[in-house]
Order: sequence, then structure tokens, then C-alpha cells
Amino acid sequence: MGEDIGRRAMVVTGAAAALTLGSVSFASGAEGPQSRTIRGTLPTGSPDFVYVPVEVPPGVRELRVSYGYDRPAVPAGTAGNALDIGVFDERGTDLGGRGFRGWSGGARTEFFIRADEATPGYLPGPVRAGTWHLVLGPYTVAPQGLSYEITVTLTYGEPGESVRPVYPPERAGGRGRAWYRGDCHLHSWHSDGRRTPAEIGALARAAGLDFINSSEHNTHSAHAHWAEVAGDDLLVMVGEEVTTRNGHVVALGTDPGTFVDWRYRARDNRFGRFARQIRRAGGLVVPAHPHATCIGCNWKFGFGEADAVEVWNGPYTPDDEVALADWDSMLVASVREGREWLPAMGSSDSHRDPDVIGLPQTVVLADDLTRRAIQDGIRAGRSYIAESAGLTLAFTASGGRGEHAGIGERLRVDPETPVTVRLAVTGAPRCTVRFVTDQGVLHTSAPLPVSGEGAVEWRTTAAYAAYVRAEVRHEAAAGPVPGALAAFTNPVFLGRR
Repeated sequence: MGEDIGRRAMVVTGAAAALTLGSVSFASGAEGPQSRTIRGTLPTGSPDFVYVPVEVPPGVRELRVSYGYDRPAVPAGTAGNALDIGVFDERGTDLGGRGFRGWSGGARTEFFIRADEATPGYLPGPVRAGTWHLVLGPYTVAPQGLSYEITVTLTYGEPGESVRPVYPPERAGGRGRAWYRGDCHLHSWHSDGRRTPAEIGALARAAGLDFINSSEHNTHSAHAHWAEVAGDDLLVMVGEEVTTRNGHVVALGTDPGTFVDWRYRARDNRFGRFARQIRRAGGLVVPAHPHATCIGCNWKFGFGEADAVEVWNGPYTPDDEVALADWDSMLVASVREGREWLPAMGSSDSHRDPDVIGLPQTVVLADDLTRRAIQDGIRAGRSYIAESAGLTLAFTASGGRGEHAGIGERLRVDPETPVTVRLAVTGAPRCTVRFVTDQGVLHTSAPLPVSGEGAVEWRTTAAYAAYVRAEVRHEAAAGPVPGALAAFTNPVFLGRR
């Protein structure tokens, strides 16, 4: 039987970015399901997170939550209502997520948790007695406010047997030191995607990928659902897309079962803490789509904690062109200041049909097809980014006495020593090749033949070019704007520094 709890006053708790409503209580020792319904309205300017305490008595077998909210018409250019949801158990809501039990954002209108099973995005396990918290995330609020309704249903009975998670192996059947292709930013039905892990695995294999990384929004619930997808031909790493209100970061290849909290903004000065957590858990910190225009997607945390940056996200767009230019400026700064440089990556960020898995893909030179070896190659920048498995690059720089260096490496030569830069390409019909240095684009080739195969060479010196990277671009539609990328490389550095 449902009970209308009505409107409840909001009480500020902790940081100004969170509010807590009055608690919802249930009778102890009840038989059959019990439901409570909460209604209220959030005004414009609401905090990032609103908590609804739920007092769970002993003897509960299942927690089930459904919710909805109004979507009034708004003027053009004004954000309408969008309300995310998740839950923390009796261990609390402290930053760090010890009590985290699941998050579906705005992808679902209901979820359940019990010992043996949970809705994708949520963690199965006992529904223990104590104060649980629903967490509401008013992503955007219309000028009229956001009116919501939440129904919480508890089912009593024996809890059932908890499931033991099984995670994918950290090694696949590699080819020793070789180039391996991967897509490190993917979404399944464990967040706002529509594909199952099995469907993603099949599409990854069809795309010619050797490895993928699970990266659901703000939840690690998918980690225990990839073991059957992995195989000798496909390495499955696990992680999370940490989706804050000031940008998204892919935690790439963390230890299975690692949860990374997302409840902070750049002004809270907390990102460094969670970047370090990602690395302690064996993962890489990769800011995603840093110049995306969706609300909350633009990267505001800086790149001091990053291990790599996602420069190309999905089909190539003007956002990616800006990200590429920004990354190139970071390369120039690293040369000028004599500090470490930040490698680039590309991933599909695919969610559902018709999103193409492996568009683009990061092609990594690694010692083997293992989690650690792939991460080492990405961290070192021994990689290039391509729009498909049909496109391959071989990029080298060589000096006058047989010295040579490949992608992500340094050719140690004197400033005036002649250097020959060479890019061999397959699978890029009618594309042009550009060599980009710290001075900008210094060489552009004629279009490659319709066969898509060719090699382009250019001579320079370390005094003239501190680094060289290669771009392969499709023909431009018109005017001076370069065509969309087909592929690009991380740089080769020149000089003895």
C-alpha cells in the first residue's frame, strides 16, 4: 500500500552543493511489500545533489525504487528538467563512496537491489538495516522548477544468497611486442548505453579490436559482467567514466571492483584525491572529450593529474578539432618548459546503434596483450589513433648515422643534424598527410592514391622542429578548413634534451 509523504522541507547538510530531505520510514517486521511515495519540487539553482534518507528496518529482502518528474515546455535556448538518481546504503554518503550501491543517472525510471541480483548500474548484495540514501542529481532545472515523485518499495523475507563477482582476466592471447588496437571509452546498459556487454564484445571483435575498457558513468557495476566476454582474442579492462559537473574522466584499467566518486566540482579542489585513487588502483587518468559542448562535459580540472587525454571522441567533429589544437599547444608548452608531455588517445564513446565501436581506436605498441603492457604503451605515448582497423600507420624519424626513433620516442641528434621523417600509410584513399611541429604545419603532401597506400617523407632538423607528429586527413569539403581526421600520431621528439 503506497503512502504519500508529501512535500518535505530541505535541510542543508555539509557542503553547500548538497541538501538532505526529511527521512522516509517503514514499519519493522511487516509482511508483504510496503511502499512510500515522496513528492516535492526542486527550484532553479538547486544544489548538485539532494539526498532522501530511507530508514530500512531489519528483515528486508529487496529495495525497489521508481521515480518520475515533470518536463514543462521551456523557451528556446533554456535548459529543461533532467533528474538523475542513485543510492547509497547504510554505510553512508561520505565522499569516497563507501556506501555506494548504484547509479543510473537519467537512464532509468526504476531500479531494484537484492542479495542475488540488481538492476544494471547497481550492485547486488544484502539490503541491510539502517539509513539508506537515495541521491537525486538535478542535472538541469527549468525556470518553472522540477516537480518529482519517488516511490520506495521494500519487500520482506529471507535475503537469499549473495553472488560472488567474477572479473575478466588481465591477459589475453597476444603476439608479443606488437601494435594492438583498442577502444577505451564504451557504455553498456550498466549506464546510459543500450547494448549488453556480450553485444559490445561481438562488435569489438568485428571492428578488429584487441582490447576494450569498460567505462560506465559513475558506477562499477559492469565489472562483474565482462568475464564471459573476454577471451584469448579480446582483453577486457575495467574502469569508470567519472562524470562530474565540471567534466568527465575515464579511469582506464583500474583494479576490478574499484569505485571512483564523482560528487565534486573543480572549485572544491578534490579531483587530485580521486586521480591518485585511480592510479593507486592501477588505472590511468584520461580526461574525456575535454571540449565537448554538453552541459557539464567541458573539462575544468586542468591536466596536471592526467596520464593521457582523449583528443578524438566518436565521429570527428569541430569539438575534436579544438581538442587537437589544444593538445598541440600543450605539446609546445612541454617543450618550452622542459617537462613531461601528455599523450593523446581516441575512443568511440559508443552507447547504442548506430554508434560505431572502434571509431576511432587507439593503436598501441605494447610488449604483450595485458592490462599492464597496454597501459604502459598508452602512458608512454607509443600509439596512434585511427578511424578503423583498415587504416595503419608506420611513423619514424631517422638521423644521418643510422639513429632512428618511433612514435612517442626521442631521436637524440645534434640541433643541425639532418633528420628524415617518414610516414607509411595503408587504408587512406585520397587522404593527405600533414607533418605538424611546434611551429605548426610545415609539410602537406599531395593526396594519396585511391589504393590508400603510400609513403611521405620530409627532412628537417632538431633546431627547426622540436617534435614532429603526423596527421592523415580526408579531403576538405571546401575552403581553408582541413578535412576530418582519418588518423594521427603521437609525436616523435627531436634533439638531445
